[in-house]
Amino acid sequence: MTDERVSSVGHEFIDDDRSFRALVDRLGAADRYAIDTEFHRERTYFPQVAVVQLADAHGTVVVDALAVDLTPLAAVLRGPGTAVVHAARQDLEVLDRACGTVPTTIFDTQVAAGFLGYTTPSLATLLERELGVQTAKADRLTDWLQRPLTEAQLDYAAADVAHLLELHDRLVDQLDARDRMPWVAEACAELRDEDRGPRVPEDAWRRIKEIRHLRGSSLAIAQAVAAWRERRAAESDLTPRFVMSDLAVVSIASSAPTTDEQLRSLRGVDGRALRNGAAEDLLAVVASARRTTPARATPRSGPELPAELRPALPLIAAWVTQQAKDLDLETAILATRSDIEDLLRGAPEARLASGWRSELVGGPIRRLLAGEAALVFARGEGLVLRDVAGSA
Repeated sequence: MTDERVSSVGHEFIDDDRSFRALVDRLGAADRYAIDTEFHRERTYFPQVAVVQLADAHGTVVVDALAVDLTPLAAVLRGPGTAVVHAARQDLEVLDRACGTVPTTIFDTQVAAGFLGYTTPSLATLLERELGVQTAKADRLTDWLQRPLTEAQLDYAAADVAHLLELHDRLVDQLDARDRMPWVAEACAELRDEDRGPRVPEDAWRRIKEIRHLRGSSLAIAQAVAAWRERRAAESDLTPRFVMSDLAVVSIASSAPTTDEQLRSLRGVDGRALRNGAAEDLLAVVASARRTTPARATPRSGPELPAELRPALPLIAAWVTQQAKDLDLETAILATRSDIEDLLRGAPEARLASGWRSELVGGPIRRLLAGEAALVFARGEGLVLRDVAGSA
């Protein structure tokens, strides 16, 4: 641990394409770079990127994404350099939309820290504990779309990447000492390869809690109206609730209106949501849905969990939690309850069936299911997986 120090970040600010292209040329030759984004999506369907922060061996740069064409950055993202990021799931979505790609190789410091015993730590926590750096607290309500950006905003944005490369070095040293870098590389590749495509409109109803209580034609209408709202939100780049409230979706489903007057009288239905032919579209959606059978929960791939294995699930989950603690790993990184269930029911995509997770827990669980091992409680050790006498 270094002596505690307060982060003081010098940075360059770029708000023109020429300077940005020069930065892209510089980063293209780097073996690693730090990257982060600031964006808003409170009122829009797609995230609106406002600022991109980058850092390399030469320094830290804050880019005004509203003034600069970000597409040249794709060359850096597709290049051989490692992108050092923190909690990057949403940032990857932003970069994919703005640049048409995500980094070829990423090192997510939050993911990596999970392999050192941290539980989804914030960047501030990691910087303080690993580097002794204290960062200024963020204003969660700051408007990154306002212009001009204030010095406080620029300083805060720069601080998000200024120490990432140093943190990368620190974490890699510890991971190498435990021979865990291959595990981290696999976990970061999983994060990079996650599906970031547009949401499926037909699944939109699952995010509306009140719909779960509907049955029959009411459920079918709710599913159809929720899908209609999702498509309209994507087309107009608006958050679905600004197209139509959840209450309106449920009201329409429960009442099944057949006329414009009935539709407009329903609770939660805002006249603004019925502009530009929307009322006619909605009535047609309702009429069509009344004649359909509602969709059920999407069946999981592979067989159902056998009834005789259900009592074993909590016991195995408890053993996995203990294994994670003993290995100084974040439990969710090693295996979630859903991961265990996938393995028990033989799901083809089970994460515990291959790679380092299989070595640590997947293989032992399979031996348990095959009767080659048993879980026993040992005082001072907790749950222990032991070979059954006579097994191979």
